[in-house]
Amino acid sequence: MPQYDAAHRLGETFHGYLAAGDWNGIRTLLTDDATWTLPGDNTVSGTAEGADEVVARARKIASYGLHFALLHILVSRENMALSLHNTARRGDVRLDEHLSTVCRLRDGKIASIETYLSDVAGMNAFFV
Repeated sequence: MPQYDAAHRLGETFHGYLAAGDWNGIRTLLTDDATWTLPGDNTVSGTAEGADEVVARARKIASYGLHFALLHILVSRENMALSLHNTARRGDVRLDEHLSTVCRLRDGKIASIETYLSDVAGMNAFFV
């Protein structure tokens, strides 16, 4: 059971750093070769490669004023996922999406992140 506890704590820590804008904290949770893939066709879509790019992506997403509401931390035998409800408003444009951010772990750190969205079209309209 301890590996599940460690994965759960890693999810809590990742979300806490993201919500607080602690970019150095996020960096400490990532392997050097970490990646983050997001769907869509907008300024935050595609794959960020390397820990510094992953942190830059998190920073860019947060710069749009998102509120990252943590719904659940889900653990598998070897990995972890965050179930989130992200909301934000920029002028007349609103973001209101549910998502799952799946983190593949290696040696106690996040090696890759893949985000699944409920509203890719809404994300495309918001992140311009």
